[in-house]
Amino acid sequence: MARVLVTEKIADGGLDALRAAGHDVDLRLDLTPDDLLEAVVGAHALIIRSSTQVTDAVLEAGAELVVVGRAGIGLDNVDVDTATRRGVMVVNAPQSNILSTAEHTMAMLLSVARRIPQAHAALVDGRWERSKWVGVELADKTLGIVGLGRIGKLVAQRASAFGMRIIAHDPHVAAERARQLNVELVDLETLAATADFVTLHVVKTPETIGMIGDDYFAKAKTGQRIVNVSRGGVIDEEALAAALADGRIGGAALDVYASEPTTDSPLFEQADFVGTPHLGASTREAQDKAGDTIAEQVRLALAGEFVPFAVNIAAAEASETVRPFLGVAEQIGGVFAGLSEGLPPVIDIEYQGELAGYDTRILTLSVLKGAFAGTTEEPVSYVNAPQVAADRGIEIRETSTVTARDWVNLVTISGGGHSVSGTLVGLRAEPRLVGLDGHTVDVPPSPHMVVVRNDDRPGVIGRVGTTLGEAGVNIADMDVGRTDEGASALMVISVSQALPGEVAEALRSAEGVTSVAVIDRA
Repeated sequence: MARVLVTEKIADGGLDALRAAGHDVDLRLDLTPDDLLEAVVGAHALIIRSSTQVTDAVLEAGAELVVVGRAGIGLDNVDVDTATRRGVMVVNAPQSNILSTAEHTMAMLLSVARRIPQAHAALVDGRWERSKWVGVELADKTLGIVGLGRIGKLVAQRASAFGMRIIAHDPHVAAERARQLNVELVDLETLAATADFVTLHVVKTPETIGMIGDDYFAKAKTGQRIVNVSRGGVIDEEALAAALADGRIGGAALDVYASEPTTDSPLFEQADFVGTPHLGASTREAQDKAGDTIAEQVRLALAGEFVPFAVNIAAAEASETVRPFLGVAEQIGGVFAGLSEGLPPVIDIEYQGELAGYDTRILTLSVLKGAFAGTTEEPVSYVNAPQVAADRGIEIRETSTVTARDWVNLVTISGGGHSVSGTLVGLRAEPRLVGLDGHTVDVPPSPHMVVVRNDDRPGVIGRVGTTLGEAGVNIADMDVGRTDEGASALMVISVSQALPGEVAEALRSAEGVTSVAVIDRA
């Protein structure tokens, strides 16, 4: 059972799921920064939204943290670099509010086009100003989308339904992919000069902070209307206020601001400004999805399983072909580590067959996770496994080949005179060890295993079985492997419990046995 500290409100369903998994959910809302430093001590997971600041000091105080979960997309309030150095996984819910944010973008787009908030304010103030608040149509106008990611694509689809022509600026999207969306890719300068409306859908980075400022407004089409429901600080708000005041920009709608919460801005003085207080994700559906998603990501992280939405893992993505091999990759890493007292200075990991055509970096992390498990005081995760290898001076070398002789897919780890190969077999994709130190075997990996090397002569298998039976150790599975030469053999045995030291010594002293390796990964 782990302690999960929750400092901001998330959906009850997500919290209930964590409790059902056996975790202690500690809900502590409205903590001051000093209170947070005290509350995070002893916590294994921290769940936040956008208000809690997860600083270096918080991560230092939370020495037992395994994961920080942000119930939403943005991570401006999390020191991700420090978390990575400390081996703390950072996860978010990137798909939870994309629909609500896209819809809010369209609402802001329509509001700034038809000046709806201004007309509403005048009406409730007792003024019927029908002729004053004349707007413009979206149809036949050009929409410039900055950032053609998940949300940008949804906005493009919806704007197309309004009869808008779509152009976009995104250096990370291929022109062919944009054409499939009926979107023309352009540079930012062309977008500024061409678009009647602009929507922003970018992350906050040093490169994007202030990207829409004086230089942009000097090149922008006169009367352009701008909408930002992405990240605060992407627009220089003072420069935008000046551009609205002198008429260079015809309207602006912002949901996010450089500093939040904000109740005072030069933008608020502009008649053609529409503002909302960071409501992009504020729908019941998005809140529920964010809470459920982040709870599931935290549960997976605490269980040491693959976490799809981890942001500080170099290989967080795993294709449907690769993902089923995560378990067997970790298992063969553990078996490899158990074959000798210490890991070698160079470890080779080879992928053969269909796997070789995919990004296998996450499998390498799984192999390392298995190999280092139990060898360090801190838990080994997908996040810190590469750092553990670097700290120990272990070089990791990866190779891939699409050809495989005996198996459709094969993962092999080797080094220091040892090698272990594993794959998945059958319709159920069951894990198997199929090679060990040059011997062909076929046995499911398990937490407790014994590898016995012996002379290839009659009677040895019986003596090993008798020794284990007399010690009350049950054999769950067993296979005997031979080399092509046939001079020696080995037994790979899955046992039901950790093998006592005296039983291992009895096996080592048995006639015909040359060595015994005990693998305990529980």
